[in-house]
Amino acid sequence: MEVSAENESPLPSNDVKALFSLYSSYLYNRIRTLFPISINYNNSILSKVANIYGYSGRGRRKTCLPLPLPPVAAAALPDRSSGVITEAHRIFHVLEDIIEHTLQNLRSIQKNLGFWQSKAESSDNQKAYFMICERGPYAFMNGSVKLIRDCLADGSGMKNLYSSASSHISERIHVLTSLRYFLATFLAEVYMEVDRMGEDLVKDLEKSLPSLLVAINDIFLKLEASIGHFHANRQSGSSVDGSFSLPLMFAKLPGVNQEGSQWTDCETRDEINLIYENLHRLNSYLSVLVSKHCKPKKVTLYWMQYSCGALGISFCSMWILRHSKLMGSSDIDNWIREATDSTISFWKDHVEQPIFSIRDELFETFRKRQKGVMEREEVQLTADSLHRMLLAFSEQTVGKKFPKNASDQEMLEIVMTRYEKELMHPIQGLVGGELGRSLLIQVQKLKLDIEEAMLELDQILRANEINFAILAALPAFFLSLVLAMLVRAWFKKDTRAEGKGRVARIQRRILLVEIERAFVKLQSCEDQGLEKDAQCMYGLALYFLDSLHCAVERHAKATGEWICLRKDIVDLAKPGFQTEHKISIVSRMERMYDCLLPSSRRH
Repeated sequence: MEVSAENESPLPSNDVKALFSLYSSYLYNRIRTLFPISINYNNSILSKVANIYGYSGRGRRKTCLPLPLPPVAAAALPDRSSGVITEAHRIFHVLEDIIEHTLQNLRSIQKNLGFWQSKAESSDNQKAYFMICERGPYAFMNGSVKLIRDCLADGSGMKNLYSSASSHISERIHVLTSLRYFLATFLAEVYMEVDRMGEDLVKDLEKSLPSLLVAINDIFLKLEASIGHFHANRQSGSSVDGSFSLPLMFAKLPGVNQEGSQWTDCETRDEINLIYENLHRLNSYLSVLVSKHCKPKKVTLYWMQYSCGALGISFCSMWILRHSKLMGSSDIDNWIREATDSTISFWKDHVEQPIFSIRDELFETFRKRQKGVMEREEVQLTADSLHRMLLAFSEQTVGKKFPKNASDQEMLEIVMTRYEKELMHPIQGLVGGELGRSLLIQVQKLKLDIEEAMLELDQILRANEINFAILAALPAFFLSLVLAMLVRAWFKKDTRAEGKGRVARIQRRILLVEIERAFVKLQSCEDQGLEKDAQCMYGLALYFLDSLHCAVERHAKATGEWICLRKDIVDLAKPGFQTEHKISIVSRMERMYDCLLPSSRRH
């Protein structure tokens, strides 16, 4: 696994950074061994310098699965911010850091693996488009030239492009899947070892600490052997330049008294520092290897769209410059003035005036409003005039005295009867009869009906003035609503499982599905006697449980479900629980907890 000096080549920048970070952490650990006292990691200058180059082993994570320790030991764990910590108690922080960094690396691998798996499921044309147009300008030029050359040579350009795209994607899927397998197995072994020695750590920490450190170091060496075997197989067949140039090599425990009952503080400090060094070597190796097989950056994926956008902005800038004062044109000033006038007009017509109208309608009575088209007094005058006309006509026609409160309908029947009789001789009735007078009475009656109708219509319009004002304000309201929704969508970004929206709820339920699938595969591997595959499935289950733990904590605390839900997640992470019981717990979680229910079933 050594690299000869004859085959050495200039290292990429990522490899140089990884080597620099590795030796800086090594120097940091060597300096720390010179001091017999414990260092406060939060205030150590050397620790901060090491963190600049990625050595964040002393950093405290936001949240994660707790260590599988008995409740008494978990409650007695020392806080990192408490100042001086004994060397023996540092082992708990070491274990937390190992699990934290392993989960972070798994999260990075899973993110990139999901991208390549989605590309693998796309059509051949989509894969070809990705190879040509979504890997940057350099790949676009090389791919286009090669495609044209192959098409002109033997007509197999597209076929070769399809094959190259499939090989490109499948190689990255294979590498990332293998790394996920190794890290998941590593995580499961560490978690199971801590669970196995939990009781001993509670009873006698000083005595059981050497055995735990030796076991952790052995797990690191197993990981080195697995990745080294994979490294040797892929070193010659990889199409990615320099992806396997740096083999993973961990430091081994020195020849201390591993069988002894107790180590000195100096020996314990050395072994803990060595584990931190191995952890940092693992992080450096994975950061280089994953960066070689990661998905393209967003600016690389959409470089054509960004280029077109930049070109469009350039043309727009030239067009604006042509119409600006710099070129002696006043077009932009005129357009700005027109836009300002239109905006002010829109504001007054659809925002200001409707709001004032609604305010007036809500706080003023009908009596304080302006005079309408028809008032009640005018209608009453017309009605009184018609009543007097009917009364005089009826008394003269019938020849008797009518009371003043006589019915208009009764007197109108007399008028109509006389009108019909006069129509028999219209000329005589018009000249010497009552035909003209009856016609005038009917005109007065028609006038009264029209005024009453206008009065009712005016009252209807007045009663609906607030509705008309609201209708006038609707365009501005809908425009404000659309802008508010756009701003909310921009700032909220509910695409991740920690969000509040429907998409975030779907992501949390997908995590439940992944957890259940991992336990089902774990049960199948145990039944078939596949120990390594079973450990891998258990490690993946731990990874998805950690993601679910982070995603639901805030929501479960808001609904009061966090205590029970956290207990279920911890039970699912325990190695000693039966797999069938874990699957039943997952089914119950999917049905019972509000933060995990689908949106359609919440109510």
